[in-house]
Amino acid sequence: MTIFTNEYINVQIEESEIPWLKIFTNDNYKELSQCPSEIKQEIFNILDIIEKKMIAYYNPEKINIASFGNYVPHVHFHIMARFKEDSYFPEPMWGKKQRESDLDLPSFDIFCKELVNLLD
Repeated sequence: MTIFTNEYINVQIEESEIPWLKIFTNDNYKELSQCPSEIKQEIFNILDIIEKKMIAYYNPEKINIASFGNYVPHVHFHIMARFKEDSYFPEPMWGKKQRESDLDLPSFDIFCKELVNLLD
């Protein structure tokens, strides 16, 4: 689900037990180096806002930022708030599950609404 879009990028929700967003370029670039400088600048500006908001709102153990694109060869970044109690920590969310988790986190819906207000 897309929660924000502008002329360069869009921000989407990744359904998960943890707060997890993705930033995609609107135009399909395979590699970051192919993006015009204004798009790269917008990606990193939005990524910075999301990371700071996740830290302030959730107080996570760590923020993970990833860009793989092996299955989806379209420039995008994953931004995830990680917690010692989440099912995969310290493994990546694509790694081996470590435990069953029942995180009690502040509302992701409210987080997204507050974030969109910052991005507008």
